[in-house]
This record gives sequence, structure tokens and C-alpha cells, in this order.
Amino acid sequence: MTPGHFEYHAPNSLADVIVLLKQFGDDGKILAGGHSLLPMMKLRIASPGHLIDLRKVSGLTDISERKGIVHIGAMVTEAQLMRSDVVRAHCPLVAEAAGVIADPQVRNCGTLGGDLAHGDPGNDQPAVMLALDASIVLHGPAGERIVAARDFFLGTYQTALAADEVLTGVRIPVATPQTGQAYVKLKRKVGDFATAAAAVSLRLKGPACQSVAIALTNAGPVSMRVETAEQILIGQVVTEDLIGKAATLAMAACDPAVDLRGDAEYKTHMAGEMVKRALRCALQRAKGE
Repeated sequence: MTPGHFEYHAPNSLADVIVLLKQFGDDGKILAGGHSLLPMMKLRIASPGHLIDLRKVSGLTDISERKGIVHIGAMVTEAQLMRSDVVRAHCPLVAEAAGVIADPQVRNCGTLGGDLAHGDPGNDQPAVMLALDASIVLHGPAGERIVAARDFFLGTYQTALAADEVLTGVRIPVATPQTGQAYVKLKRKVGDFATAAAAVSLRLKGPACQSVAIALTNAGPVSMRVETAEQILIGQVVTEDLIGKAATLAMAACDPAVDLRGDAEYKTHMAGEMVKRALRCALQRAKGE
């Protein structure tokens, strides 16, 4: 199928983008990489009358570290995240997740901002943002607004992004010493969405777990943190027995949709397995092994 009729706009500034969003309302949609929006338009699931392309807007492809915070522009591609020395050094979980998204063609065009703004629980980076306590930067008529990742993802294809706002970037705290991060993903074939995946960031203090974040991809109607699983690990020496208990608690939080990737029981079980693998990997990395 082909998309319905639409008008294409390529503004040069963020101010112009916001003017267009205000002018067109719900009939205007932001175009970033296009890998989520364009297939929906071809299937006529979405039929915007106006596409507003962000490619000419300056400042949205920058990556930097300032005062312990990594700033990543919304138009940075997944491939750029994989290659960035700043990302790999200070928030390696973002680069690791980018490397298992779809295929090289998609990674070279798909953007971090598009991944997050789409609100798909099957996308990989939302769980990563949750695990890293990231903040999402939004711009609208009233100026800049910062929303914690935990408050940004509201439901399937639903986020805190208002119709007259544009997602311009993310801010991620720099990983501290003795922190290990891991993203583990099960998929049926190269290029597929996750059957289940888990993002983990774990910090040690001596031999014990000082803090940990566990987030799940495609395990429910929205990407989620599993705080019940996190709490049993904090302050403890992380053993295989505790990892198993954390995985069981993570499974209890799952409510996956039934699709071609499996039924609810299978996807829930595999979410638990992904949590185990991600915790083991993050623990090894925190220990420097």
C-alpha cells in the first residue's frame, strides 16, 4: 500500500517546527528516521496531512558529556550511538542496545528520538532509558520541558509528549565506577522486534549491590521498571539464588501481548530468562571481569 496524500515540510529551526506543530495540530506529525511512522502511513494506520522533517534543524545530532550528564540529540541515529566514544564510555547500555536494533539499514537511519517518541513497548531504547534514570527533553510553545523517563512512557504508543511539542534529546547520568550495564534480547531472527528483552544497570559497593535498575522490553503494554525485583538485590551480595528470585518477580510483573513471537506464558518465561542473563552480565562487568 501507499500513504495517503500529505504535504512535506523541512524547517530549519526548532522555533519553525513548533510553529508548524501549532498550526497543523493533530494533522501534523514529526518525521525523524521514519522507520516507525512511514510503515504505519503505508498501512493507513496513520494518515497525517503534514510531515515535519527534523533533518535540517541544527543541534539535534550532538552528543556530549557535561558535568556528569551525557546529552544526546534526538536525531542521533542508532549507528552513531554504537560508534560514539562518549556514549560507549559513559552510558554503554545505550550503545549495546543500539547494536541489536533491527539491521544496519535501519540503524543508519533510525533515530533515538524517533525510537522514544513512538511509544512502542517493543522498541529497545525505552527500557534502556528507564534503567538509566534518563530524562527526556521536550520543546513546545512554552519552551523547554524535562520529563523523567519513568513518567514519559504512558502506554502502547502513548507518551507524555504533547501534540505541540517535539522531543529534542535525552540526558543520562554518567555511569559511576563499579557499575555494570547489560542489554539482553531474544528475537526470532535478525531485524525482528524482541520476543523479550531486559536492560540492567547495577552498581556495587564492595561486594554488595548498592543500586540496581531492571527494565523490560515487550513484556507488557508499556516498557517497565521492575522495582520489586530490584529491591531484593539492593544491599545484598548478588548470588545465583537471588538472581533467580529477581527473575521470578520480574515475570510476575509481565503482561505481554500475544502475537507471532509467542503466547503470554512463553514470552513471560523468556522475559525472566533475559533478566537472569542481563543481571549476570551486568554483575560481571561491575566487578571488572
